[in-house]
Amino acid sequence: MNSYKAVFLSHGGGPLPLLDDPGHREMVSCLEQIASMIPHPDALVVVSAHWEQRVPTITSGARPSLIYDYSGFPAEAYDIRYPCPGEPALARKIHNLLSDSSIRSELDEQRGFDHGLFVPLKIMYPQADIPCVQVSLVGSLDPREHYEIGRALGSLRHDNVLLIGSGFSFHNMRAFFQPASPESRELNHVFDSWLQDTCCNPDYSENERMQMLYRWSDAPGARYCHPREEHLLPLHVCCGAAQAVCAKSFELEILNKRSSMYLW
Repeated sequence: MNSYKAVFLSHGGGPLPLLDDPGHREMVSCLEQIASMIPHPDALVVVSAHWEQRVPTITSGARPSLIYDYSGFPAEAYDIRYPCPGEPALARKIHNLLSDSSIRSELDEQRGFDHGLFVPLKIMYPQADIPCVQVSLVGSLDPREHYEIGRALGSLRHDNVLLIGSGFSFHNMRAFFQPASPESRELNHVFDSWLQDTCCNPDYSENERMQMLYRWSDAPGARYCHPREEHLLPLHVCCGAAQAVCAKSFELEILNKRSSMYLW
């Protein structure tokens, strides 16, 4: 097995991938494949698109609860269980790594895990036996800031810790529920192609790749695919941590939109 240490994945719409929704089966299969390719990690650090704070905030409780941060789903969506332990010592290490890079952060002993964590992990690691820590986005939504957060966490790869950026390479909620047109399909495809080129093209230096990610909103189709960037920024954290060309990418259709996932 390859020693992959970071992954950007799509966690789908709310808990649908856990409810055997036909539109999400391809995503479930992809997440299972990714998990099978990665040596069993000792811990997971998940940067979720569904948590924003003033500064990077880190779950530090030993037994975080689950946050069912969605509405309008069948009753079984609120009975999902994922009893993985937290890892307070790892949370403190993350806090210190950020401090060493002059990034102020906070520990939160009370905060639970949202569906950006438990939906993909219930598919990838259903035994729920790997300690988890969740890290928030920063409310500024500044791509540079999130890349630097990732860079600060890069040394975790030496501890057999897997960094997971849990977001979505396409996240235009209105477009998901509108009929596709040739123009919308083109905008979707051209941005996803730009993203794959940015992450996977070995001809770019890491400085060039970094600058492209800083200016992601200038890419063709960018604001159609991400009217708000919170679901893309976990990828910036992963890229910052990896400081390397993507090792493997996955292209798939989710809710009739082209999307992609990445392994470093």
